[in-house]
Amino acid sequence: MSGRGRRAVLPPADHRAEPALAPDGLVVTVFNKAGHDREFDFAALPVAGSMQRSLAVVFAAQSRLWNSHSTAENYWAKLRIFARFLSGINQPPQDLDDLTAAMLKRWRAQHIATNTGRITLSAVRALLRRDPRLGHGPVAEELARRVPKPTPSKQSYEEPDRARVVLAAQRQFRAALLRIRENSELLERWRSGHLPEESPEWRLGQVLDHLTRTGDVPRSVQPNSRGGVKNRRLLGRTTGVELLWGRLFLTRMELTALAVLLTDRFGWNLSAYHRMPTPTRAPSVGETTTVTYQVQVEKRRAGVGRWFSTENITDSGADSPGRLITQALEATAHGRTLAARLAPGHDLLMTARTQRVGVEEKDLDRPRPVGPLVFGVSITDARRWAVSHQLGGSPFQRARRTTVTREGRPLQHSRGTHESVYVLPDQRVQRAAQNVIAGGAEEALQQARNTVFGGHVRQAPDLRHLETATADCADEESSPWPAPGGGCGADFLLCLACPNAHVHPGHHARLAHLHQRILSLRSALPDHAWNEHWGDHLLRLEDLRSKVGPHVWNSALSQVSDADHALVDLLLEGSLAP
Repeated sequence: MSGRGRRAVLPPADHRAEPALAPDGLVVTVFNKAGHDREFDFAALPVAGSMQRSLAVVFAAQSRLWNSHSTAENYWAKLRIFARFLSGINQPPQDLDDLTAAMLKRWRAQHIATNTGRITLSAVRALLRRDPRLGHGPVAEELARRVPKPTPSKQSYEEPDRARVVLAAQRQFRAALLRIRENSELLERWRSGHLPEESPEWRLGQVLDHLTRTGDVPRSVQPNSRGGVKNRRLLGRTTGVELLWGRLFLTRMELTALAVLLTDRFGWNLSAYHRMPTPTRAPSVGETTTVTYQVQVEKRRAGVGRWFSTENITDSGADSPGRLITQALEATAHGRTLAARLAPGHDLLMTARTQRVGVEEKDLDRPRPVGPLVFGVSITDARRWAVSHQLGGSPFQRARRTTVTREGRPLQHSRGTHESVYVLPDQRVQRAAQNVIAGGAEEALQQARNTVFGGHVRQAPDLRHLETATADCADEESSPWPAPGGGCGADFLLCLACPNAHVHPGHHARLAHLHQRILSLRSALPDHAWNEHWGDHLLRLEDLRSKVGPHVWNSALSQVSDADHALVDLLLEGSLAP
């Protein structure tokens, strides 16, 4: 079965997979998931011919794990850096088996200090370890050295910065949605015959109908020619696309604004928008005021068989998460309808009308344009959107981090990635955790204080103190556990935790005997019961034993009197509790 639950179809009997490595051993062809090819010419690397061929072999072997050209291009960029390094050595190696541990140590030293360098080291190491000649000896040991993971350079947004990004996206997408909604309502009135014939609104309805069928307003000449728009007075004399084909379609920047809002709300990756199918309505029973959408999210890094997950998102009102899905469906409706007409079976949510019709998209990992329509949001779109709103850079990584840390749970990634990549390195999370950590430390300190002897060790009794069953009390009126009617309301065992307690040699025998008796209860009671009733008392007695001295403590056991036995029995039975 495939990862999406469809039965796998066998290829034709005469099918043969094209080899990644060309017969000359210098060109590697990488196919992405969509079947598009990208060639990498190793003859361009500044190393010896035999080294070029060896690097091509390991690159081709590693490419079996890739399903996108972007991954291949990342590895290719790192390999070119490695080739330039080799060419700069006084006596460059002629092949991979000429590499020495000293060369690799020098290579590591040049890159280990930076994030970009560590990423480069990891990529090149993965390629070199595919060569069997580097599988043993000092070179293999050097390649086996751990490369630290790069420290995440992106931080989540502070709330004012996030508010600024979200507000910019809301304004742009909201304006586009209202524009498309207004023109869609006019188009529906025209189609239903509710407009006076030949009126300006009726004529505009005709233009909108033509727009839905072709993706452009009527023109007298070629679509890309200036001044060729018919009905210029009716549409408006401005040159902005909002009064032309933008009446029913999102522009690429408006689609990017929608993606920013979706990332802020749901934490989806930028690449998820490339092939996100149109959400479907989940079946509901008896629900009339709410609608639940099933959204399929593609997460390519999760591994084969785990690429797709489905999220149920409910629209139950203006502030509900599903309202944004409803608005996205409304804003892209005409684009999705036109795409399905031009390419039957095409059903992607993130659809926009491009101004540069006919221009070939260089990113072959994204879906191909259909007529004037493009799908998803490219990295270039994200950067252009950030520049247009005077932001520091593409907002998607930081917005995703903000959402993940706000939700406090993994979103399309593993628990380990959530903790190590998103939570622990994030400065905003660290600041928010300071009070929690401080509170935990104070609680731990208090617990530690509760398990140590809280009074004073004396060499002789003080006649002004009141004798209790376990110690002498200096002032029962200032007890940490006051009784409702005045005085001390604590159990006598708690006297050892009180700062008013004074222990002198006359108490040693009784307390040493109590210590032995509590220890004997440990084997007679379940652990949870013993820890709950006697654990803290034992810790306080052991702390007192360390203050008195083990030798004195053990010697006192020989001096236990009958009165001490009786008092300890009463303490353990709870007969002396208040």
